[in-house]
Amino acid sequence: MNTKELWEKCLSEIELSISKANFTTWFKNTSIVREEGGTLYVGVPNEFVKDWLYNKFHKLILKTIIGYEEGVRSIEYIIYKNEAVNKNIENTIVKQMNINKELPLNDLYMNKEDNLNPKYNFNSFVVGPFNELAYAVAQAIITNPGQNYNPFFIYGGTGLGKTHMIQAIGNTIKIKHPSKKIYYVSLERFAIDYINSIQNKNPNSFKEKYRKYDVIIMDDIQFISGKDKTQEELFHLFNTLYESNKQIIFSSDKHPNFIQGLEERLQSRFASGMTVQIVEPDYESRIAIIKAKFESTNSIIDNEIVSYLAEILEGNIRELEGSLNTIICQTQLKNKALSLNEIKILIKNNIKPKKTVAIKDIVEIISNHYGISKEVIYEKTRRKEIVKARQVAMYILREDFNISYPLIGSKLGGRDHTTAIHSHLKIKEDLKTDPALLQEIEKIRIMFK
Repeated sequence: MNTKELWEKCLSEIELSISKANFTTWFKNTSIVREEGGTLYVGVPNEFVKDWLYNKFHKLILKTIIGYEEGVRSIEYIIYKNEAVNKNIENTIVKQMNINKELPLNDLYMNKEDNLNPKYNFNSFVVGPFNELAYAVAQAIITNPGQNYNPFFIYGGTGLGKTHMIQAIGNTIKIKHPSKKIYYVSLERFAIDYINSIQNKNPNSFKEKYRKYDVIIMDDIQFISGKDKTQEELFHLFNTLYESNKQIIFSSDKHPNFIQGLEERLQSRFASGMTVQIVEPDYESRIAIIKAKFESTNSIIDNEIVSYLAEILEGNIRELEGSLNTIICQTQLKNKALSLNEIKILIKNNIKPKKTVAIKDIVEIISNHYGISKEVIYEKTRRKEIVKARQVAMYILREDFNISYPLIGSKLGGRDHTTAIHSHLKIKEDLKTDPALLQEIEKIRIMFK
């Protein structure tokens, strides 16, 4: 298909994935200008849109385009002049920024020396059960980069705050250790830099660029899948940095053991330090996030509304913040606090249907995984393999489906709720030190999808 048709198809799909306000503001008057050697050049009206698409929507755009054109390797955003249209869209963007009072222009620009965005810090970072281990590791790294938890591999689904955390680590190290040279880079940009160095017949410049840093932070490492030469170069870079006690931080949407096409030698190095998962925030954490969001914009919100939002806005942090931005924007436009009914109407399209699950189906999946009869999980036996399977079942029912402890205990053999609590906490603690158990649970979770 031609580039116009490709972009129209992509926009139609992207429009379904984000809010109408975001789509209208950031994707209007964009187009594919040209294609060269696997790189698509997307024309945008101004610098605002260019930076915003790269920082906020780049992964979504790339994933959508590759779904239609597998040969696309990368995307570049270029300013494509159309003065009349550009002036109109710029006014729209500035108006939205002024209303939101949350997007100062400085936040749109990365530091050119280290690629870090200064808006990512720990000042308003909400810590809860969903990310507390990752946060604790981050603080240890900040205290002594290169010595504690090296490498640090953080993984989890989209929109859970991985990029925020790893960039906040970099920004905090800049303050506490000003002599340290830090560099944040996406895996895609790392691969492009490597390819360009080969094409320019100057591979040494690439090596020198990345080996001079004291802290390397690499985002979206899962995209290394299938890039054999890039993997080889990363392997050598890793060894050089690690042997010199330089801090290495990776983020991914999946555990290194589940990145397809990842070389075993890289897989073992990723897992040689500290690997931590971030999950979706629980109810209490969502309350904390909502309150912090409103406080940061000097907006007032009733506790009843906080509880309502925390109950219905399940999912990742990015989606949660999108709904909160909509509420705050309307609050500031109307210059008054919104009622609960007004908020319900405003965000009705943002509410996802709740996960439904039959406990017996979960038990059957877990029993099949461990090669035992599903009936024995309900029995009052202390056989080690049965106890483990039961504890995993209780952990998943609580962690993934938020089923109450009393119901879990009741359904799994008429046990007391304290048994369910103990099982959940035990598995949660074991996961911190048992990578084999982590792999087991990841495999089980795949069966639910």
